[in-house]
Amino acid sequence: MSFARPSSNLGRLTAFARALHADCSGLALIEFAYALPFLTTLGLYGGEIANYATVKTRINQTALQLADNASRIGENGVIKDIKIYESDINDILTGASYSAADLNLATRGRIIISSLTQNTSGGQWIQWQRCGGSLNYVSSYGKQDDGKTGTGFAGMGATGKEIKSAANTAVIFVEIAYTYQPLFTNKWLPGPAQITAVGAFNVRDDRDLTQVYQQNGVAPSKCPWNP
Repeated sequence: MSFARPSSNLGRLTAFARALHADCSGLALIEFAYALPFLTTLGLYGGEIANYATVKTRINQTALQLADNASRIGENGVIKDIKIYESDINDILTGASYSAADLNLATRGRIIISSLTQNTSGGQWIQWQRCGGSLNYVSSYGKQDDGKTGTGFAGMGATGKEIKSAANTAVIFVEIAYTYQPLFTNKWLPGPAQITAVGAFNVRDDRDLTQVYQQNGVAPSKCPWNP
């Protein structure tokens, strides 16, 4: 009696199946294909977070720098107190827009400069306020002439932590609001799309606090309190 021998084709097929089962050369590529969407999303998310943090830091620095500059402006004088002019305020507003030109601060932001002094009753008073930028935003801490009389106005800043001016001087309080432009999507932002920052400096020299002076018909950068 004779038995049929397995065909050579079946043997080759079996050998190929075993070799294919043991072949791991494409494993890394498959794993990478599975991980690529996750890694891409993680990278984009990290980029958005880093950019948001950078922009927020720059807005904070701009607010502090602007308050510092505004506390120093004025016409130098040895005998008389230093006078400030509308042109001085316009210059520092323009300078702030230029320093953050790549952020489009002039079109995406609002800069509010306030001079906080004491009124005749010893209360806090926003004596004047000037604005720059196109963003529709009203100060969270008061408008010009708030606290002009009496002692009911607490000062400028967060409730319970208000900044106050001492007698015969002034505090320059700067508030900036800016609408962040995301790289990818607002859904990944770690905070609100509208970034706000404040800065305050005491006036450095003896300043004429009676008014902001006009010169050569320069238009004041007055604030639209109900834009």
